[in-house]
Amino acid sequence: MSDALHDAIDAEVLSASEASRRGAYAHAFHHLERAHILSQRITIRHVQVHWLMLNHGIVARNPREIFGQFARIIAAALFSRIWVPTGNTGGANVSAMRPMPIPDDLRHLLERRGA
Repeated sequence: MSDALHDAIDAEVLSASEASRRGAYAHAFHHLERAHILSQRITIRHVQVHWLMLNHGIVARNPREIFGQFARIIAAALFSRIWVPTGNTGGANVSAMRPMPIPDDLRHLLERRGA
């Protein structure tokens, strides 16, 4: 993983944590979605982001997110290197199989990696 990609994932996770501490759960989840987009091809980081989404669901008291993340954690562990739906934001509010547009400000980080 490139240092820039690693740093970008860390920055999104940190922003999510800070927003969650303030009770800004929607804003926190937005940063976790961005971390998910960046981490999809890096198995350990991909699983970590889904774990954080599960924890977010618990803190935000969102049953759909809690239950939706269990299957996604397993899938991330098994399939990150085989196939991922590019750009998918990773939340239980979207199909786990649906490719989605990559935000312009993240695209250059993934292009460098060949994703």
